[in-house]
Amino acid sequence: MKSAQDFMLEIPVLKNSDGMTKARQILRDDQFREAYVIDSKKCLLGYIDITDALKVKATKSNITVEGYVKEAAAVQSSDPIETVAQVMRKYRTDSAAIVNPDHHILGGVLLSDLFPVIISRHELSGYVSDCMSKNVVTATPEDSVQNIYTRIMETGYSAFPVLKKKRLVGVISRRDLISSRAVRSALTGHTHKTIADVMKHDVVTIGSDEPAQVAAQLLVMHDVSRLPVMEEDNLLGIVDRHDLLAGL
Repeated sequence: MKSAQDFMLEIPVLKNSDGMTKARQILRDDQFREAYVIDSKKCLLGYIDITDALKVKATKSNITVEGYVKEAAAVQSSDPIETVAQVMRKYRTDSAAIVNPDHHILGGVLLSDLFPVIISRHELSGYVSDCMSKNVVTATPEDSVQNIYTRIMETGYSAFPVLKKKRLVGVISRRDLISSRAVRSALTGHTHKTIADVMKHDVVTIGSDEPAQVAAQLLVMHDVSRLPVMEEDNLLGIVDRHDLLAGL
């Protein structure tokens, strides 16, 4: 049986006294959406995520990560991957820290790495309509980067479908905001950028009457974390890995 040990990776780790600008840099350049925070004894204190990093707009700041630390998803190296995924689902995170009995970090594991294995070993029950989220926060191409930044802060969602005249034309994610060089200037008011400048236009979608297993396979095939749920040209909802794991 596959365990957390089989998927362990080196994960970004911060000290409690490290600045948020350092955290922002790590999360912008790393595959992880969460960075884990340790104390002076190198014990796990918690984590911060990309949304937290976006809260600090200034390129130079003395704000530390201490005020943003949240309780982290932590597992043992021997835990089965199904247990690890269940812990991630509880905390709604995309990764988990692997710790020893003294709570020292050994490494981490990504949900994106576990998910393909889990769905290959387990048939997800139900349909997309059974697990999708119906309250979808959307954006328009004309929305400013600042507007979407604020919306991410308010909702904590990782991505928004972009609609133009009620038709799906793209998707914008917090990763897009972090990685775009022009975004920081837009957030500080130095330039005006709209979502049309940074959004992705190619969007993978699914119907509400499709089996949950098909949605899971699409997430794996296209390496995305969320799927807009469509009925012809109408957006009905959105489904992500966490939603689909409820069908195990």
